[in-house]
Amino acid sequence: MSQYSIIKSPAKVMQELVTKTQQLRKQNGVSQLELAKRSGVSFGSIKRFETTGQISLESLLKIGYFFNRLEDFTTVFKVNEDLKNVEKLFSDKTR
Repeated sequence: MSQYSIIKSPAKVMQELVTKTQQLRKQNGVSQLELAKRSGVSFGSIKRFETTGQISLESLLKIGYFFNRLEDFTTVFKVNEDLKNVEKLFSDKTR
């Protein structure tokens, strides 16, 4: 995908998550070590996340919970609420 694409790459989204997490951590005056202790995520995982973007989903959710941002994850892969089109696929009238 082109670097000028309007669609973000996985790497770009990952870097944005890292940046936002670092901003939250710093705004709250929390060190990496304190975040590790208080969130239940290992210090190594916190450090690796902030340097490479790599982290388990469970650890990322724990960090989100610590910052009271767990609700932000509820919109990930949100399913379309309008199920009328899906219902048509299984309707006897269309078969």
